[in-house]
Amino acid sequence: MADWQAWFTLATIGFVFLVMTRGVPPDFALWGGTILVAIIGIITPEQVLTGLAEPAVATVGALFVVSAAMRETGALDVIGRRVLGSARTEKGALARLIPQVTVLSAFLNNTAVVAMFVNMVADWCRRTGVSPGRLLMPLSFLSILGGMCTLIGTSTNLIVQDLMVAQPLVPGGEEKMPGLGMFELAWIGVPCALVGAVYLYTLGSRLLPERQDLIGHLGEAAREYTVELRIEGHCPLVNQTVEQAGLRQLPGLYLVEIDRSSRIISPVEPDQTLLEGDELTFAGVVSTIVDLERIPGLVPVADGYVTDATERRRRRYCEAVISGTSPLLGKIVRESNFRAIYNAAIIAVHRGGKRLAGRIGDIRLEPGDTLLLQSGPGFVAANQNNPDFYLVSSIDQARPVRHERAVLALGLLVVLIGLLAFGKSIGVAPQVAALLIAGLMIMSRCLSTGDARRSVELNVLLTIAGAFGLGAALKSSGAADMIAGQVVSLSGGGSPHVALAIVYGITMIMHMVVTSNATAVLMFPLAMSVASEMGVDLRPFAITVASASAAGFATPMSYQTNMMVFGPGGYRFMDFMRVGLPLHLLLWGLAVALIPMIWRF
Repeated sequence: MADWQAWFTLATIGFVFLVMTRGVPPDFALWGGTILVAIIGIITPEQVLTGLAEPAVATVGALFVVSAAMRETGALDVIGRRVLGSARTEKGALARLIPQVTVLSAFLNNTAVVAMFVNMVADWCRRTGVSPGRLLMPLSFLSILGGMCTLIGTSTNLIVQDLMVAQPLVPGGEEKMPGLGMFELAWIGVPCALVGAVYLYTLGSRLLPERQDLIGHLGEAAREYTVELRIEGHCPLVNQTVEQAGLRQLPGLYLVEIDRSSRIISPVEPDQTLLEGDELTFAGVVSTIVDLERIPGLVPVADGYVTDATERRRRRYCEAVISGTSPLLGKIVRESNFRAIYNAAIIAVHRGGKRLAGRIGDIRLEPGDTLLLQSGPGFVAANQNNPDFYLVSSIDQARPVRHERAVLALGLLVVLIGLLAFGKSIGVAPQVAALLIAGLMIMSRCLSTGDARRSVELNVLLTIAGAFGLGAALKSSGAADMIAGQVVSLSGGGSPHVALAIVYGITMIMHMVVTSNATAVLMFPLAMSVASEMGVDLRPFAITVASASAAGFATPMSYQTNMMVFGPGGYRFMDFMRVGLPLHLLLWGLAVALIPMIWRF
């Protein structure tokens, strides 16, 4: 292959990196680079589309569905509500997050885990007066560290697995490199997770900022509702005290009273035991009211409220402000016949920042009252211009949860882990196992087909597929071999330990500006060329690429979970560099020391 093609490929990859740092989406940038090298003739049209047929793309897509089913059934919420427990200090909260987030992220999509925890951690911070920036960055980093421990912990590991099984052990040979086992990466991932956890608990916590997030500043101005919730027989709160049930220090919500068989208990003491049939009156913000409604067996006391699980999934939550000409004015909620007229139930009422006394059904409606409603899916569209209301808007975060499917979803997840761990012995490929369990999640109604489609992050799959084209160009143009020769020269005349350290370092630096998936695809052919040039086993270098490209700490854009906590934590770019770069260096030294000991050259 001509030298100019190698240089052209490197220049194209450099340009792709540049435009990504300027805000161009990775999938667009990588596909643009792939198409460019194809037009020049460095790769064939078939190689352009190779990434779309990679098993890793199907596997990652299926795992998005599995993670969404875990979220939709409330299986993750059950775990999440117990994470912070009775923690009262920053160190106590971090000590609880470390084992639970790390273990969950080893078996579930990191994004889903962080999405579940980010609001929970932020709410805990508001209650205790701790800056969210003290815990949200560790939350993201812990999810990344957990993902390094298993084959399905992160999509990057699955990509490296596919690249390995397609890689000949010797150039031009028929025999391919064995793939990764389900827990093979734990030999390096678990030590990295332990070192990372100790670092975050000690030195890392001293480097974290003390800033408040925007939501925290606005918290006192949040709109308050009054809502009544009844405890059903199957509710997990039955026979727990208020404090044990976690109802004493809810973020933005206050337990006003308990109505027990027409006997009012107020004020409510922390050691008050909750019984079946109790009706709890809360006053507070809508987001926490929605979270409470997700607890199985805790249902609003509202005329026309739908309790059937199947029907509730068809309902939506929205807010409506009563106009000055509405026929509802002056009517008591119980006598307004709201359900029959509007096909919606009034769950809660807000009035000008005042905490309304009495029961929801006894409130007399006034102009400007904001109603929290459980409605049919067409309520917002049907009443957008209705003169009965000044404003009608949907509440996107209020989604009914399929609690009755939570145990089934957890069981299917365990089956998936078993298939990935032992599937090779019975002839079940990872992508087949993932697609099978994703299909069963949908067939068993843990997740609707619509939600399954929406859960698949197409941009991530296109990023993976696009990177394969540039990876093929690195190999076909001779650029990988050219760089490999330079790495060997820098390694002091052929020291595989030094060469492995250089490969890790290049991967680490590339990952600071490029997504983990793209980094793995682009670095793998280079790592294989270095190993072949030195005449050593390919596997240690493949493991190095997997470990280095799965760890993204020094910049917000290096990992999606970092971007998820960037705003809520009130972070700046240099915060990640200050906390993440020392962690990168620690793991670099650890990986270079351990990998050759476990996977011999």
